[in-house]
Amino acid sequence: MTAAAVKPSRSLITAAGRAIGDYRMIRDGDRILLGLSGGKDSLSLLHVLLDLQQRAPVKFELMACTVDPQSPEFDPSPLKPYLAELGVPYFYESQPIVEQAEEHMTGSSFCAYCSRMRRGILYRVARDNGCNVLALAQHLDDLAETFLMSAFFGGKLRTMQANYLIEAGDLRVIRPLIYARERQTRDFAAHAGLPVISENCPACFSMPMQRQQMKLLLAEQERQHGNLFGNLLTAMRPLMGEPEAPARHTGATS
Repeated sequence: MTAAAVKPSRSLITAAGRAIGDYRMIRDGDRILLGLSGGKDSLSLLHVLLDLQQRAPVKFELMACTVDPQSPEFDPSPLKPYLAELGVPYFYESQPIVEQAEEHMTGSSFCAYCSRMRRGILYRVARDNGCNVLALAQHLDDLAETFLMSAFFGGKLRTMQANYLIEAGDLRVIRPLIYARERQTRDFAAHAGLPVISENCPACFSMPMQRQQMKLLLAEQERQHGNLFGNLLTAMRPLMGEPEAPARHTGATS
C-alpha cells in the first residue's frame, strides 16, 4: 500500500472529527504545523488531517516537523521520503537536547525539560513558515494519565487542553485526538504499516516513569469498569477548555 492510499479507520476519523467540531480546532485558511515524532500517534494524526483536508469544506494547509533531540538511538530518517511521497512540506530540526539537559537541567525531570525544548522549536518553525496552528497528537489515554499524575503527585486538577492560544498570542495549539483511544492509533498504525519510529530515548527507559505507572493503573481499572474512560472524559471536560458548542457525547470512542 502506498502512503497516499493509507486511510484511517472510520472510528478514528469519527473521534477526531467530533473533537475538531466540538472545539472548533480547524478554521478556514489555517496553516497547520503537525508535531511529528514518528510515533504511532503523530503518524495517525497525519493521516487523519490529510483525510480531512481532502473531504472537509474548511480549507487549510498542512506541514509537519520532527524535532530530533540527538538521542543516539533515535533515527527519524524514514520520515523524509514518506512525507515526500505524501506531498506534505516537512521540516527536520536537530538539536542536542539530551546533551543540553545533562548540562543545564535543574529542578525538572528530563522528560519535562525535553518537552519544553521541543515545544519551543516547534513554535519557532511554525512562525518561520507562517503557520498559525500547532497540532499535537495526544489522545484520551494521555489526558487521563496527565490528569491522574497531576492529582496524585502535584495536588492539582489539571490535564491537557483541547484548543488554546499560547501566551504570545500568535499560535493556537490543538489536539484533535482527545476523544480517541491509544488502542485506535496502535491498531491503525499496525494495520496500515505506518513507518513508526520507536520511542527509544535512553533517559526515559532508565528513569522511573510516573506516566507508565498511571497507564498500568488505568488498564487494571478499565478491566473492572468498562466505562472508565468515558467517565474520566466527563470529569476532565471543565479542564480541557471551553467547547465551541455543547459536546455531542460524553463517552470515549472505542
